Amino acid sequence: MDANLKTAKELHSQLIDFALDAEGDLAVSLETYSAEQLANFSQSQSQGGVLQEMVLNMFLTEGMVGDKKLIDIFLESHPDLSPEKRDIVNGWRRSFAGLFAANKISDENCILKNWLTNKQYLVKIDEKEQQQLKRAKEGEILLARIVPINDNFWMFSSPITLMGRLGKPKLAVAIGNFKKNYKNNLYGDAPELLEEAWLSVEKYHQNFVKFFGRDEVTLPGYQLEQKLGELQEQVQESRLEAAGIDSSKSLQEMAQDADISDEEMTDVAEQMGVESKVLSQVLDSKQSIKMVTPKVELPNHLKKAEEVTVLSFPRWGQIFLTNYTQLKNLLADNNIEEQANSAKLVKEYLESPEIKACVWQRLSEEYPQQLEKLLQQVLNRPNFNLETDYVELLKEFNKNLNVELPEIASVPLHLHNLFQEALSEVKGKSSKKAKSKSKGGFGS
Repeated sequence: MDANLKTAKELHSQLIDFALDAEGDLAVSLETYSAEQLANFSQSQSQGGVLQEMVLNMFLTEGMVGDKKLIDIFLESHPDLSPEKRDIVNGWRRSFAGLFAANKISDENCILKNWLTNKQYLVKIDEKEQQQLKRAKEGEILLARIVPINDNFWMFSSPITLMGRLGKPKLAVAIGNFKKNYKNNLYGDAPELLEEAWLSVEKYHQNFVKFFGRDEVTLPGYQLEQKLGELQEQVQESRLEAAGIDSSKSLQEMAQDADISDEEMTDVAEQMGVESKVLSQVLDSKQSIKMVTPKVELPNHLKKAEEVTVLSFPRWGQIFLTNYTQLKNLLADNNIEEQANSAKLVKEYLESPEIKACVWQRLSEEYPQQLEKLLQQVLNRPNFNLETDYVELLKEFNKNLNVELPEIASVPLHLHNLFQEALSEVKGKSSKKAKSKSKGGFGS
């Protein structure tokens, strides 16, 4: 085994033993962190020992003991470590879980491409990992956590889950599951992509407020869908204007102005799966777009709803609710005892995972006294105090107080392309099945 890999593996084993053998606050933190992470994993995720090992490895670099990270406590407890070994351990702060494509596999290392970021990593492997990866074919997808050994090489710090060669629809599903299960590792070792995604959420909120004149809008579903379409078109127009491009020109005229060949422009348009107006960044920079803002489309039940309220936040994105006006009226009327459906409505807002903590925060700011009274009654807690008990109540009902990157956030172009192609492939198969059924036979 490579000497650097051997040293890093030994240090990693020491760190794991340090976490598992600990008592007191560290042990409590590990138990709490593990329970929370395991509860958050999707039902489709394997619940065996592999997952538990993955969660343990996540705790090694992400878990907190009070206001300190485990790595810091470990280094403080091992003052005799050489500067070289301390550098290795400190480097593990860059550790992350990823959904990788195995591009090249040899006896000593493999080259992995992180599907979320398109970045590549040279990963050194030991004999056990070598045997497992012998079964993998080039391009096969695997789920694993990696940590740096030094500036040039990485190593696996968790078990490797081989997922096979996935077609585009299955790969898109796998990426979707990864985003749910590993929120803190979404863009792995590419903080610049994460920063750009967060900025896109804030920009969309600003455009929302500018378009509607406020951050709260209530409209019939079909009308809201039309307005959101107008908003997105306006955003595209502003991007073109900022890039100094005349949106009234044809695609061919814009391509000529930007000195881009028709073939190049066609390729980009096909990749994007969108109209020419979205190509402003390509036209302006003559380079591939790195991030793309997803199109906002209301699900069918919201399109058909008589009333939909949209709450827009600079970090949480947009929350869509069909009964927010009903709850606001309940609080504003201040006749809580006379409202027969108040308990059902409040419990829905507490129990539904779709209703985020930001919604409750807004209600608590606008109707503090009424909300406190309503919660006292519905929960049968006459001593409930909104100021002192509010945070614990949200935790009790699994409301995440930490904002998570919303769906409106921009995504890397290669992921956007993958999702578009996967959707087209699924629609194509559905269309073929429908046609084959219509040709006759049973059920025709």
